[in-house]
Amino acid sequence: MRIRPPTAERLGLSPSQYRTLKRLKTPERIQDFVAALPTNFELGGDTALSVRETLRHGHAHCLEGAFVAACALWIAGQPPLLMDLQADDTDDDHVVTLFRQGGHWGAISKSNHIWLRWRDPIHRSLRELALSYFHEYVLKDRKTLRTYSRPYDLRRIDPRRWVGRDDNCFDVADWIDNSRHYRLITLAQARRLRRRDAMEVKAGQMLQYTAPDARSAVKY
Repeated sequence: MRIRPPTAERLGLSPSQYRTLKRLKTPERIQDFVAALPTNFELGGDTALSVRETLRHGHAHCLEGAFVAACALWIAGQPPLLMDLQADDTDDDHVVTLFRQGGHWGAISKSNHIWLRWRDPIHRSLRELALSYFHEYVLKDRKTLRTYSRPYDLRRIDPRRWVGRDDNCFDVADWIDNSRHYRLITLAQARRLRRRDAMEVKAGQMLQYTAPDARSAVKY
């Protein structure tokens, strides 16, 4: 069901920024747009840029890409929904933007790796969608994905806190992180997970954008 799109003024975007996102009429176009943004490797420290600042800087990591995708979906008449994928304590979390077609869930995702990206709208539940990321959500040879969140509707908060904001949106990131999550596997199952073989580890080293160091190559 289509919803009434917000105006540029309400979002805090410039007219040109609003036009850029308004041209992205479908989830597929939105995915292409966020994938084409160079990766924000946070060389100056941690960031959680708003949509406006992400477009101004011209780069994004997963959360920033999720904000952009959610905003573009909202302008296109769809709700701006995010889902948080939480890893164990050794790995980083990942945030995707949700959409539905024909009653099935899909996801738009910004990642520098080949695995944690777009998901077609073929999943009957959010758990099913989250599980589609499980086997490739890895740190070296370990599978680390553990929980997924309920949809976080960004209409709950003032859009100027995540779209038209000058400083970092760390508070919004915390709200998403602290939203209700659901476990994907039991502790016993986690202990029995098979480690990835050498070929899988090698395939996982492929990057879209060259990382400045080994740590960044893994994190983003």
